[in-house]
Amino acid sequence: MQSLHIQNYALIEQSDIHFDKGFSVITGETGAGKSILLGAIGLLLGQRADLNSIKKGANKCVIEAHFSVPDNELDEFFAENDFDFDGKECILRREMNITGKSRAFINDTPASISLIRALGGRLIDVHSQHQNLLLNQEDFQLHVVDVIARDKLELADYKECFKQYKCKLNELDELKTTAEKSKANEDYIRFQLEQLEKAELIDSEEQKLVQENETMSHAEDIKKGLYAVTQALNADDNGLLQSLKTSDETLQTLHEIYPASDEWHERIQCAYIDLKDLCQDIDSKIEDIEFDPGRFDEVINRLNLIYSLEQKFQVKTVGELMELQKRLSDQLNEITSYDDKIAEMQQQTDLLYKELYNKAVKLNSMRSKSAKVVEKEMHDMLLPLGMPYVQFKVSLVKRDKPEKDGIDGVTFMFSANKNDDLRSLSAVASGGEIARVMLAVKALIAGATNLPTIIFDEIDTGVSGAIAARMAEIMNNMSKVMQVISITHLPQIAARGKTHYKVYKEDNDETTVSHIKCLTFEERVEEIAHMLSGSELTSAAKDNARELLKDKE
Repeated sequence: MQSLHIQNYALIEQSDIHFDKGFSVITGETGAGKSILLGAIGLLLGQRADLNSIKKGANKCVIEAHFSVPDNELDEFFAENDFDFDGKECILRREMNITGKSRAFINDTPASISLIRALGGRLIDVHSQHQNLLLNQEDFQLHVVDVIARDKLELADYKECFKQYKCKLNELDELKTTAEKSKANEDYIRFQLEQLEKAELIDSEEQKLVQENETMSHAEDIKKGLYAVTQALNADDNGLLQSLKTSDETLQTLHEIYPASDEWHERIQCAYIDLKDLCQDIDSKIEDIEFDPGRFDEVINRLNLIYSLEQKFQVKTVGELMELQKRLSDQLNEITSYDDKIAEMQQQTDLLYKELYNKAVKLNSMRSKSAKVVEKEMHDMLLPLGMPYVQFKVSLVKRDKPEKDGIDGVTFMFSANKNDDLRSLSAVASGGEIARVMLAVKALIAGATNLPTIIFDEIDTGVSGAIAARMAEIMNNMSKVMQVISITHLPQIAARGKTHYKVYKEDNDETTVSHIKCLTFEERVEEIAHMLSGSELTSAAKDNARELLKDKE
């Protein structure tokens, strides 16, 4: 973090802080505003906005920080989310209005809180005392082992495979559920299908049957009508055909004396031929019109069957019944094919599980090696921190089945006393021991995480001056690979900082304002002397402070 700008946040009216690389310390009396400073950083990193945090009398507060970005570490993040980025520096800003409106920006581009939280988590780690509770959580302990194992690519590959496996497993479960529900309806579907298949339906047969029924029901009327037509056309004395024949003969007699009649003669001949053919057709059909009681019953029964099926299945035509028959047949075929589909998907799931398990075994191998490194490094760092008999072990236990982070269950085992057995860290470590263990863990993973900045908020609580000096040395060593900022009440840690900031507050008639300033060497002497002796500044305290700071002059 290169700089931090705070405007109208809590007791801070305006503050512009420029942070150096390496190890910096922040001190100040209780209530001076150190927690306010952390609150402002927390807001910047996506914590929930609180209107009460806006300084009294102000309309809005603004928190802005400039960060130096590790090479190529965040290129993908900026590209995926379409933010401007020069590859070296990024800016986070949070604004909160008195009306309740809160806005976030990344490189001056509006961003969602989730995005600024995701980016902030890759730029800065604020370690407060409550974060020590992470040591009791298995996923954090596993994260430590993974960081040292440098298995980022393998873990990402495993998680992608696990995602695919779980997706396929869900598909298999859904298919089995669907199959069970479908099989419960199989008998009913089969019964419906058998009814339709037994009917042997033919498309458009309903219209033909209806017409056949009408014809047989009125057979006598039809025959009488057709007979009357043939008589009108072909009666011996006055039929139309006889009249046409007589007219044609008359026209033939006029051929010699009136040639124009020839055309009429030809036309009458054509009409005669057509009408004679029509008469023969009608006459032949008269014989076909018969009332067959047996056939009539067949037609009525067939129509009744069709009508009953249409009513039962709530359709209007035979065509719709045939479409329904096809759908029922398809459903039945699908039901009978579920066993094959389930077997095929089970095989796919088993293959994915085998692949997943192999990846989990590979992770286990890397983690097992990493666990040995963690054990040795933690022991070596804790030994000088007032734990001469410390024992530290990483217990890796294979789970029954792969989970989202692998097949390994992790427990940090710890003992600080000579004759005590190793037990779970959360069960035996005191508050002061937890703080020292957590510092050692952070130091252990510092070089492997590429995290630009870490802030320790009073991680030295509950430790003695001698131990604090060793903790300061650890933080100083961490600052060789990252920026380290420690908020502390102990002079032994304050004296180790490359840069020293002091938080203080001033009261006036109207309000109380918190300030933060970078101390000169002489100001550091006085500040550390106060930390050594209290409110009364003694020469001995100043001499002691100079002694602590002698390598900083």
